[in-house]
This record gives sequence, structure tokens and C-alpha cells, in this order.
Amino acid sequence: MSDTSNVAADAAAKPHTTRYVVTNGGVLSGLGKGVINSSVGLLFRAMGYNVTAIKIDPYLNVDAGTMSPFEHGEVFVLDDGGEADLDLGNYERFMDIRLGRDNNITTGKIYKAVIEKERQGKYLGKTVQVIPHICNEIQDWIERVAKVPAVPLRYRPTEEAAEALGTCAAADDSSSSSSSNSAGGGDSEQQTESSGPPPDICVIELGGTVGDIESSPFIEALRQFQFRVGVENFCSIHVSLVPQLGVVGEQKTKPTQHSVRTVRGLGLSPDVIVCRSSEPLTADTKRKISMHCHVPPASVLGCHDVTNIFHVPLLLQSQGLMQVLCRRLSLPVPPLQDECLAAWGRFADHVDEVRENGGPPVVIAIVGKYTGLADSYLSVIKALQHASLQANKPLQIRWICSDDLQEEVQNPAAATLTAAQKEQAHKLYVESWKALRSADGVLVPGGFGDRGVEGKVAAIRYARKQQVPFLGICLGMQAAVIEYARNVAGLKNAHSEEMSKDTPHKVVIFMPEISRTHMGGTMRLGTRRSLFKCDDSITGRLYGGVKYIDERHRHRYEVNPEYVPQLEEAGLRFVAQDETGKRMEVIELKEDDHPFFVATQAHPEFKSR
Repeated sequence: MSDTSNVAADAAAKPHTTRYVVTNGGVLSGLGKGVINSSVGLLFRAMGYNVTAIKIDPYLNVDAGTMSPFEHGEVFVLDDGGEADLDLGNYERFMDIRLGRDNNITTGKIYKAVIEKERQGKYLGKTVQVIPHICNEIQDWIERVAKVPAVPLRYRPTEEAAEALGTCAAADDSSSSSSSNSAGGGDSEQQTESSGPPPDICVIELGGTVGDIESSPFIEALRQFQFRVGVENFCSIHVSLVPQLGVVGEQKTKPTQHSVRTVRGLGLSPDVIVCRSSEPLTADTKRKISMHCHVPPASVLGCHDVTNIFHVPLLLQSQGLMQVLCRRLSLPVPPLQDECLAAWGRFADHVDEVRENGGPPVVIAIVGKYTGLADSYLSVIKALQHASLQANKPLQIRWICSDDLQEEVQNPAAATLTAAQKEQAHKLYVESWKALRSADGVLVPGGFGDRGVEGKVAAIRYARKQQVPFLGICLGMQAAVIEYARNVAGLKNAHSEEMSKDTPHKVVIFMPEISRTHMGGTMRLGTRRSLFKCDDSITGRLYGGVKYIDERHRHRYEVNPEYVPQLEEAGLRFVAQDETGKRMEVIELKEDDHPFFVATQAHPEFKSR
């Protein structure tokens, strides 16, 4: 290990003490608290510290699993099957760690835990109240999760990736080696276990905006928590907005002043203020915020708009963030691993270079049901970006709503549309097909329900017949099976049981062990193993010739095994199955028949780095 790691290891003094860095935000939501929290964790890791992360979401849902993507963006699936906020995806990608369901705290989880304890009589007849019982449960949860190691993701990087990761990869490999027979994260059983040293640092993001009524119990719990763990082990970062009015051109500090006043009044005095702005903060702006918000000038940092989010950690570090945090937490200030940050800087620059000078973009059409909100497919976007960087080709995503690819007769609402609405729908139909036909590749992601499924099937049929590269994920694979069954295997009106209960050919069926009455947390979730059946598959080759892969899943329906022989006879290849041999995991067409036609029941995008 490097001297940096030794210094950090010495900091985990006897007995071991975990430090907590809490990021909250004011003025408005969507300022990028998740990216800033991820950046803090990344920088601590670069200093050699063991880091874990927690996201607090104040909504009443137990988890994000039952929420519409239009409400909260994608549901990020974790190794242990946790359905979490998409920010946990940012944490995993930035810090290269694996988190679990307990790393995402919600109001629903906290109240559920407290009510269960009350029903069990664990409060000994006391009146159960927000203070102390809810606040104590929040603190107990944080302290418990902060002791669980967040070990690095197990995978075998390419030579280029290993070189880019530098000493960070070397440090991870020394504590966790990949199996020579697997890809996508190592052994399934090992992934559900937590091993390794306890975290030195726990970075916590409080979702929402300070002052929201929903977050009040969490603010109070964190106020108490700083005294519970010792104020010397607790640091608060407040993220605020510094708008710059176009006419005047002056950076306005009043929103930040009021936001800090609110959070200080609630008992969480910021140690660091990170100001989001369109342009770099001026020295005068920093001085004014420092004077009015009771923090030293060195603790006021700017985070202006950058060309890509990978510049954010470097931007914060260039302003001395880690020196401020280490002094506040009474930690030694080891030198950052220069190789890691230099590699990160090269990576951030490479993103810009590919975008600007990589030549004509590769156009990928994403045919989905939730295209109105790009965050619904955030991990898919990130995975495509990773692929474009690996190929040194700029990426252009073309969003196509699958509803708009359906003919009028396939639209159940067509009979109720006015003439003007029908004309608009036809215009969207024509434009959507034009956009699809001009794309270089087609990706059909996951989803639930029957809306827009016929549009997905139509897009897959086009990609298959026109030899356009195609990738299907989850529902995308099921739609590909439906399309092939109908148009190649001769199974007229073949469909999924999810979409049509009366179809004569249920090529996709409800999994027998899944609950039909409860929606939350009842799917086939988390990391599952898939075994390759043959040595000549496209997917197996892409994974490096391994015998099996471990990827994350999230589905209630599966390919009906009774139809597999008939579909295989018609030319559809089922190249990977689960360990029982009954669940189909990956389908392909032979390369002689199609240049790239692949679909998977799993969600490999969740582990893309």
C-alpha cells in the first residue's frame, strides 16, 4: 500500500472512530447535492480512507420501488435487492463501492421500524413521539449503517480501464480479487456479505430542501447526532444557489444568506458552504457570504457549471475542500493519491475531447415509455456514455416514446381523440419513425404495464429486419421474445401475460413465487447469477469468455420455458440461463443472421463504471 493509505490507516485510531460529513441543501432542489456528496466521498477515498455513503429521502414511501419514474427518476437496484434513489447510483459510480438497501433511509422505513417496535411493546408503555423515538431511530440507523464496510465492486477492468484507475484499482485489487470464471461483480453470495475494514468516513446526503416540513425530523435527528458522535467527528456542508441576473450581471448572495439562516436556526450550522452558480464565484461574493453566514472565507467554495460532472471533484479540491474537512474532523491531511486524481482528471478531459473532437456521433435511439424525463433511464445513459468513451466515439441519444410508434388502431384512446388530436398523433407517429430509421442502433429499456408495448415490439421488428444493432433490457428482452414469436415462430397474437390475459400464446408469464397482491419489494430483485450455455455467444465474448455473470435484476415476469424449444427451433438463441436452467436470461440471434441482436433480462447498466 502507498504512504497515503498508511497515513489514512493511522487516522483510524484506537478505538476506531467514524467521521460523518452531512450534505444538505437550500433555496431549491436539483442543485447537485448528490454529485457533491459523491465528490466528497471520492476525494476521501483518494486520500486512502474507507468510505461509505447514506442517502436520506424524506418521502413516506418505504423505498423507491413503487414510485413512477416520472415522479422520482429511475429506481436504482442494489446488490441485495434494495430499490433505491438514483443518487445511490452516483455514489457507486463515483466511489466504486457497493451499497445496500439500508444505505437509503426514507421516512417510510423509519416510521415502519418505530411502529413495529411499538407493536412489540419495546417502548415499555411510553407515548411514542417524533422526539425522541423517531429521531432516535434515525440516529440508530445512521450509526448502524456507518459501521458496515462498503467494499469496492468486484470486476475485471480492461487494460485501458486499469491504467486509468491507477493506484485506486491496485488498492482495491489487493483487498478483493475477481474470480477468473465470472464477470459483472464476482460471486453472488460474497456480494451480499460485507467484509473489510469499517468505514473511516460516512458521507450523508439529506434529500430535499432545508425548511421542508418532510425533512424536519431528519434535521432534528442530525442536530442531536452531532453531539451523540462528538462535534469533532461531525461536519455539515450546505449547498446553496448564487444566481446571476442577466440584466445586472451581479452574483446575488441573498438566497444563500436566507438559506443558511434557516439551517442555522434549526441547529445545523454549516462548516462549509458550496455555492452553485453559472459562473465562478468572485472573491467579493465569497467574502460577502463568509461575513453574513458565519464561516471562514476558505470554507466558501464555488461550484459553477462545468462541461461534465467529472470535473466537480477536481474543482472542489482545487479550492482546498479536503484541507477544510480534515481540519474540521481532526484528521491528518495525507497527500491525495496523485495518480488517482491525475487519472480522474485525464478521464474528465477525455469526456470533453471525445464530445468535441470524436467525429460524427453514434446515434442511439432509446425507445421507452418514460422518455419525458431523462432521469428515468439515468443508469442506461451513463452506461452508454461509458461505452462511447471506451470506443472514442461521441454519443447522441435520440429519445423516442414507444407510444408514438404505435398505429392509431393500437392506441386504446384513439376513439376519444378529436380530429386535431388525431392529426397531432399522426404527426408524432411519422416523426418518431423517421427518427428511429435514421438511428445507428436501437435500445429498448425496461418498464412495466401495457402502455407503449406495441411500439416497442414494432421498433424491435424494424431493428431485426433492417439489420440495425439492437439491445433489449428487461422488458426489452420480453418484447423481443414477443416479436420473434409472432413474426418468425408463427405464434399468432403471442404476448405477455402482463399485457394480455387472454392471449393464446403466453410466451412471457408471471413468475410463480411473486406476490400478486403486494407491489413493493416483491419482484425478483438484486444480483442473480446467469450461466452461459455455449462458448460462441456474443454476450459471453463481450464479458471476456467467462462461464457465468452476476448482474442485478428487477422483474415480475419471465420467458415461458414451455415455448423455449419452439423459439429455438425458429432461430432464437437462449445463450444464458439461471442456475436452475429454467429462467432465460440472455437471448441473441446468430451473427450470420444479424450483426448484433442481444437482449438480457438483467440490468447490466447498474454495474457499469
